[in-house]
Order: sequence, then structure tokens, then C-alpha cells
Amino acid sequence: MLDVITMGESMVMMIAEQAGPLECATTFSRHLAGAESNVAIGLARLGHKSGWISAVGEDPFGTYVLDTICGEGVDNSAVVVLPSYPTGLLIKEQKDVGDPKVYYYRRGSAASHYSADLVPKNYFDKAKILHITGIFPALSEITRQTLLQIIRHAKKCGLLISFDPNVRLQLWSKAEARKTLLEISEMSDVILPGVAEAELLLGTSDWSTVASSFHEKGNQYVVMKNGPDGAYYSVKGGSSGYEKGFKVERVVDTVGAGDGFAVGVLSGILDQLPIHQAVARGNAIGSLAVTVRGDYDGYPSRERLSEYLTMHARKQ
Repeated sequence: MLDVITMGESMVMMIAEQAGPLECATTFSRHLAGAESNVAIGLARLGHKSGWISAVGEDPFGTYVLDTICGEGVDNSAVVVLPSYPTGLLIKEQKDVGDPKVYYYRRGSAASHYSADLVPKNYFDKAKILHITGIFPALSEITRQTLLQIIRHAKKCGLLISFDPNVRLQLWSKAEARKTLLEISEMSDVILPGVAEAELLLGTSDWSTVASSFHEKGNQYVVMKNGPDGAYYSVKGGSSGYEKGFKVERVVDTVGAGDGFAVGVLSGILDQLPIHQAVARGNAIGSLAVTVRGDYDGYPSRERLSEYLTMHARKQ
């Protein structure tokens, strides 16, 4: 029995050890990258049962990806190894402050060839939430069709569909992204766009318009991330408001913050918290994520999260 199932590509990430342009770097450290597996790992650290669906190549990088995610307590029994295709790779510059440049080597990867028929038929039995992003359908026409089929199947099984648009315009055009992501949004129950993503999808980032538009499309929960400042939230026919972000003294790397935010919100929903507390939990985990290198390295255990929230409450 799984609380949350995620589906998407995970890659090996090589981070330069020297700050500056990548062409000047001589040594690299190895990490794991992948929005959906980030969420699965974050939820597992909080004690939830999570599963990850994907494909990797029959290569050392694929072995590393599988071992690392499994080692975090995430079920990977629905992951397949496709010998004919490689595991995806990305290489990241190091910057002392701010977002580094990232270079992807994922075209034709194993994950981009994952088809719906590879998913075990009973994998969604008794699960509660399917969490997806806009990255996986951008990899190929195969993954786009696969994701749509999986969403339909999950809905038939009674799962709540959580969707983070997570727009990556390096992978497709704005027009293609908008069309597909709007289609997915209409199949979702929870939507977690950032301000810029709401603008791309709806042509506006005005909060009242964003909330009403997504509610009309069928979303029960609408949460719009406003970067470090916090997030707006609205429940269809229920409460709405704004939760302020958590102050961070030094931002090391913002990659993974949005996934950490999703971890907090979904964990709150699973724990049946009021939506404003779930969003506050998302803000907390997002703020912890940006204080370290690595996409998910800053995600906390439940004990660490409780301590962090208590400490923050005392400062207010």
C-alpha cells in the first residue's frame, strides 16, 4: 500500500567542484536529479510510503539511480531497465550564490521510452495520490501519451491527482507546453504552479483569476508558489489565503525547492492538515532545500521538520 506514487525521469547529476564556467572545471561530484523522485524521497523521509515509476538504462548510472532512490526508502518495483537506451545525465556549474547553469544529456534516454504497458496492472491499488510534473510529458510523444494514460487509470482507481507544471522550455515550445499542460491540469485535483507558470498557462498571474480558472477546470486545491515570499492557496468551495515564506540567511541553490514545497503540501494533505498548515509545511521544506547543494539533500526528517517549524514560530 502506497501513500503517493510519482512518475518521471531521474538522472545522474555531475556538479562541478570549482565555481565558475563549466569549461574551467576539472573535478565533479556525483548526485541524483529528478523532480518526481525528489518528491518521492522527501515524502519517504517524512515517513510516508512512496513509489517511483520510471525507466533507466542498463548501465552504471542506471544502477546508481536505482540504488540511491531505493536507499531512501522509495519503492522502485515499477521501474524497468531498458538495455537499448542510456540513463539520462545532467552537468551543473557551481556558483557561490544563485542558480547555476545546467546542461542536459537526456535525448533518447531510457525514461523517454517508457510506455504505459510497462506499469504493473495492480500498482495503483490502494494508493492515495499520484504526483506528476510537466517534465515527463515533454521528453517524447511516448511519455506524453503514457502520462495521460496513467492519469486516467489512476483516476479510475480513485487516486487524488497532484500536478506541478514544472515548465522546462528547453524541452519543448511554449505552445506545445501550454496545450499539454492545460490538458493535464483539467485532469488534476491539486495544481501547484509558480507565478510564471500560471502566467504561461492562463495568460495572467492575478491570484483571484488563477484560483477561479483552475477551480473551473476541476482542481480542488490550487496553490500558486510565489518564490521565497510564500504561496497563495485556495480550496474549491472552502478557504483561501496566503502563507508567508521562511527567511533564509544564505541561498546556496534553489533547484529542488519547488519539489520540496510539493513534499510539504502533499504530506499535509496526507496528514489531513488544514490547507494553510500544509502550505506552511511546503514553505518550510522549500526553504530548507535552498540552503544546501543537491536537489533533495536539504529535505528533512519529520523530527527535523517539527524542530524547524517550532523554531520559526518562536521567532515570530
